[in-house]
Amino acid sequence: MNHFNINRRQFLYGATASLALSTFGARGMDLINPAKPFRVGLIGTGWYGKSDLFRLMQVAPVEVIALCDVDKNQLAEAAKLVTQRQKSGKTPRLYGNYQKMLSENQLDIVLVGTPDHWHSLQMIDAVKAGAHVYVQKPISVDVMEGEAMVAAARKYNKVVQVGTQRKSTPHLIEAKKKIVDAGLLGKISHVEMCCYYHMKANGNPPVQAVPDFLDYEMWTGPAPLRPYDGLPHVRWWRTFMEYGNGIMGDMCIHMFDTVRWMLKLGWPNKISSTGGIYVQKEGKSNIADTQSAIFEYDELNCVWQHRSWGTPADPDYPWSFTLFGEKGTLRASTMSYDFTPEGKGEKIHGDCVFEKEKYPEDLKEDKIELNAAPATRLHMLDFISAIDNSSKPVADIQEGHISTASCIMANLSMKTGRPIVYDPKKREIVGDREANALLTRPYRDPYKHPHYDKV
Repeated sequence: MNHFNINRRQFLYGATASLALSTFGARGMDLINPAKPFRVGLIGTGWYGKSDLFRLMQVAPVEVIALCDVDKNQLAEAAKLVTQRQKSGKTPRLYGNYQKMLSENQLDIVLVGTPDHWHSLQMIDAVKAGAHVYVQKPISVDVMEGEAMVAAARKYNKVVQVGTQRKSTPHLIEAKKKIVDAGLLGKISHVEMCCYYHMKANGNPPVQAVPDFLDYEMWTGPAPLRPYDGLPHVRWWRTFMEYGNGIMGDMCIHMFDTVRWMLKLGWPNKISSTGGIYVQKEGKSNIADTQSAIFEYDELNCVWQHRSWGTPADPDYPWSFTLFGEKGTLRASTMSYDFTPEGKGEKIHGDCVFEKEKYPEDLKEDKIELNAAPATRLHMLDFISAIDNSSKPVADIQEGHISTASCIMANLSMKTGRPIVYDPKKREIVGDREANALLTRPYRDPYKHPHYDKV
């Protein structure tokens, strides 16, 4: 059923208007006077969970029915903000257990904004409960979780959009159309991707008592139970491999996924990686502070490099990708892009859009990434359009799985010291028993690891 009545006088103006219109047709206009608002639930009400929810609320007719978080303080703050933003003014129902939230509410959409180690179980349980899902990247902490997530989305016939919103970033869409698709680069046979942000939390906080407002057992879920040494929110949990896949799983996935989208690439033929903790050895963090990886395709290598120390190779593009073609070079990031032709051709530059005038409430939102907000809004519109048309979204779970799993297997290559060749049809690493055993992480009791044949 079409959820929208379109008021053509309320056009989605601003820098993304033409993109929205060309991509979604009528759905690129403001979606108002809904015939039936989407009933929405959010699992994980931290920084990015709220950010995703607020972007959805800005572009689609929704009623936020329920919120879930293991941190009661975080949950209460989110409930206050959502109530203020809801047109109905209603306060969502609050939960500390996501399974109870799913069982007690008939939800059309569930947003998953929890740490990486929870993504798989929550996405699968949500589609089983009848909801479409927007799940943050990376979709999983191991490869077989991802296989199970794809299987569940297909089995229950639900739209699952992954939060790799670079595919919906206006200036990157422009660069793809004007430069890549237009053939200005010619044959592309080398790609470089990088991140030089100092994002490796590296402290040594003492073990302490778990505060009353935090259910640390539930926060940990299927992951190993680390001694509690302070609130894990925002950056701290990302510094441990117990909960994710380091900077490779956090930052490389965005750039690699964008490159695959721009160049229409599937699974890599081979993945290899080296790295480790070379500089920042003094803290508890166990993620690599230095890592290189190569994702090999036919006559094309996509090379990744990150350092969480030192200076970036190019201060204008500290987290970026570069496409090297025989006719020119395209360098791009979340902030801008630059095309440099071979010879005397015309250089092309583009910048990100912010839409501050259209959405002034963005300026009051704590920790918001203003440059990412238009991309997430367009990503949410694409998600809603896919639900309405029973089609696949631009960041379908299968695409999110390929990008996530490739980054995970780069870590496996670094760990084993050998290249990885993955056979997606057999769901196994070719000729490497040790590496195959690492495709599935052990779960903490009583949690059961999902299997693609048993979802």
